[in-house]
Amino acid sequence: MEIMNGIDRLSIEDSGLRGKRLGLITSNSGLSKQLVSTIDILRGKFDLRALFGPEHGVRGDIQAGGKVETYTDRRTELPVYSIYGTADNRPAPEMLAEIDMLLIDVQDVGCRYYTFESTMYNSMEACAKAGKTFVVLDRVNPINGNDVEGIILDLNFKSFVGIGPVLNRHGLTMGELAQYYNKECKLGCDLKVIPLSGWKRNMYSDEAGFHWVNPSPNIPNIDCAILYPGTCLFEGTSISEGRGTTRPFELIGAPWLDAEALSDTMNRQKHPGLIFRPENFMPVFSKHQGKICRGVQLHITDRNTIQPLNAAVHLLRAIRAQDDEKFSWRQGQDGQFFIDHLAGTDILRKSPDEYLELCNKDKTEYNKKRQPYLLY
Repeated sequence: MEIMNGIDRLSIEDSGLRGKRLGLITSNSGLSKQLVSTIDILRGKFDLRALFGPEHGVRGDIQAGGKVETYTDRRTELPVYSIYGTADNRPAPEMLAEIDMLLIDVQDVGCRYYTFESTMYNSMEACAKAGKTFVVLDRVNPINGNDVEGIILDLNFKSFVGIGPVLNRHGLTMGELAQYYNKECKLGCDLKVIPLSGWKRNMYSDEAGFHWVNPSPNIPNIDCAILYPGTCLFEGTSISEGRGTTRPFELIGAPWLDAEALSDTMNRQKHPGLIFRPENFMPVFSKHQGKICRGVQLHITDRNTIQPLNAAVHLLRAIRAQDDEKFSWRQGQDGQFFIDHLAGTDILRKSPDEYLELCNKDKTEYNKKRQPYLLY
C-alpha cells in the first residue's frame, strides 16, 4: 500500500469537507507527498475561507518567537490570522465566525516542546467553545511512532512549550495526539482525523519516502529532529544549542568550555547510537552571537538505539561539572525557569539522577496510557 499523509488522501477523497466553509492552520511544511501546498489543494477542491498561522508563520518565514499581525496572503488573497503571539495563542471567536471547520496540516517533529502541538491543543479548545469541527490532516511522525522518552508533563509546569500530559518524545502522530488530548484533557472538541495510509510505526519519514522540508527554520534535517527531544533542553540554559549555525541542536557549546575534555567525558559513557566530537563554532545570531563556542557535535551512529533525552541530561551534567559558576539557567518571561517548562518538572534542575529515574517510571505508565489512541 502506498504511504500517504492525510492531505494526500484528501487529494482523492471528499472526507465530508465539501460544502463546508474551511479554515486552515498550516505552514510551509503543509505539503502533499509531491510537494504541492495544502493551501492550493484545498482551494482547488473546497471552500477555503481563511488561513491561520502557527509559530514561524503560514509560509515558514518567521524565526522562533517572531510575531505576525493579521494580513492578506499575497498568493491566495485569503485573510491570514496569526494565532501565535496573541494573548493566549489561540484563535479568537471572531476568527472562527465565518468558518464551519478548522483544519490543521503542519509537520510536527514528535516532541512535546514543539509549539505546533500546543497550537493544535489551543485551537481544539477554541473550536469546542465556538461549536466548530476540528479536522487533523494526519502526518507521519518523522522520528517514528514507537520510541518514547521523558516524563509525563507535570501540569504545574504547563506552558506553550509543554501543554499536555505526554512524554518529551511522545511517539504519536498529530492525529493520535489530538485524540489523546481531546479525551485525556477533556477538551470536548468535535474532532475528525483524516488518517495516514500505509505507514508503519517503526518508520522514520525518509523510510516512508517523504522529502525533508524544514518544519521550522532550525530543524534542517532528520538527524536534528531525532536529537531535538534531548538537545532542546539547552534552550533553558546559558549554553548554545547551535542556533545561529548550520547545525542547530547538533552543536552544543559555550565560550568557556573545554571541548576535548567534554567529548572525552561523554564518549566514555558510551551512549547508544551516539559519538561526541569536539567542535568550535560561532553563532551568527542567538546565544553567544559572534563568539567562538567550544563544545561538541553529536553524531548519530544508530538512530534505532539512540536515547537523545538521556544523553542530553548527561551532557548537561558534564558541562556543569566543568564550571558550574559560569553556567546558568535562563528565566522565561513569566519569571520561572524555562528549563522547568521544557523538562515538564523542576526535578531535572535539582537532581538529574532523580529525573532519569522518573523517566523510566513514566515510560511504562505512558505506554499503557497512549495505547487506546494509536491509529496505526
